[in-house]
Amino acid sequence: MFRLRFVPKAALAFLAVIHGGLAAQPLTLGEAQLRAAARSRQLGAQDQAVAAANDMAVAAGQRPDPVLKVGIDNLPVSGADRLSLGNDFMTMRRIGLSQELTRSDKLHWRSARYQIEGDKAQAQKDVALAAIQRDTAAAWLEVFYTEQMASAVSAQAAVSRQEIEAAEAAYRGGRGSSADILAARSALLALDDRASEIRRRQRAAHVMLARWTGEETSVAGAPNIDRIRLNPTSLDTDLAHHPEIAVLNKQEDIAQADANLARANQHTDWSVEVAFQQRGSAYSNMVSVGISVPLQWDRKNRQDRELAAKLALVEQTKAERDEMLREHVAATRTLIIAWQSGRERISRYTRESLPLAAERSQTVLAAYRGGKATLAEVLAARRGEVELRLQALELELETARLWAQLNFLFPDGGAAQHSAANSTQESK
Repeated sequence: MFRLRFVPKAALAFLAVIHGGLAAQPLTLGEAQLRAAARSRQLGAQDQAVAAANDMAVAAGQRPDPVLKVGIDNLPVSGADRLSLGNDFMTMRRIGLSQELTRSDKLHWRSARYQIEGDKAQAQKDVALAAIQRDTAAAWLEVFYTEQMASAVSAQAAVSRQEIEAAEAAYRGGRGSSADILAARSALLALDDRASEIRRRQRAAHVMLARWTGEETSVAGAPNIDRIRLNPTSLDTDLAHHPEIAVLNKQEDIAQADANLARANQHTDWSVEVAFQQRGSAYSNMVSVGISVPLQWDRKNRQDRELAAKLALVEQTKAERDEMLREHVAATRTLIIAWQSGRERISRYTRESLPLAAERSQTVLAAYRGGKATLAEVLAARRGEVELRLQALELELETARLWAQLNFLFPDGGAAQHSAANSTQESK
């Protein structure tokens, strides 16, 4: 009995360890973005908006339902035939149908408007997907670079502990002073304080990444922030297809469809009615046929002004789209300038500043070992090297954020990627 109970528990424990190991696997940037897209509710909401617009497009293209009319005409209310349905020859029981004959161009533009609404919702989905990928990339980069900062501070803290031990040994041997020990301990305390701040940033970064991916995890793979998908020489043309501009393009199409519908409304729709009227048994039954035609008595102040208003909205949408495009182009050019400047500065740090700081630290350390420098000078050189390395990482993080903003102005993969990610998530 004991073995029967023990084996399942061991198996469950083993599976838990396996699952924990798999769950703890580091995420690449692409994997994090795929997870974020797969678990997004916003993208699903946009899918529902597209489906709703498509259904409405079909409904709007249909003629109005026929109207069933039932009534009694000419019912006496006084005299000997009061409330009688069959004694008076004028009394009739009536049943009929009325149908509005809506013009086909009106039905077309009513349907077309909702079809364009569906296209607009699809464009808004691309806006949402680009924002998800961009925000996920920013969170992933924050985790990646704060981990690099934590490693740099941790390595320097280990060196500082060795320097404290060396200062204490020198003091016991009569070759150092207590001031050297205090200076080394102060340097370690400063590093510990810096490490605490970086750990806070790490925790916050992991929380933000988990907001998109669904779980806190480490990241893997250094990002290549030296290339973007935009071509600066064709920026005006490329950004004309930006998702937010595409939304305004669809909004212009909707306004144009409304204008076309207003133009079609300048022509009236007729209604046809057929009724069967039953009289008393002594009298003949009757059939009535009628046509109803709205009269546009004041067309210049109703239909014409409605059309003018819709055309003005078309021009308004065009102007707003053009203004947004100019704003996007200017903002993107500014981002590209900042990103290029960041890359140049990173290259300068890598080729010159960091090697120079490391060489200075080694030189001062060699001088200290030869009795030509103090421990305080060694600690100052170490501190300067660490600060410079952290500055370089902060610069890389700032440049990487710019890269993410530029590289994910457009969604990577678009709606097809989200559908595939959703299918994968559901199969899992």
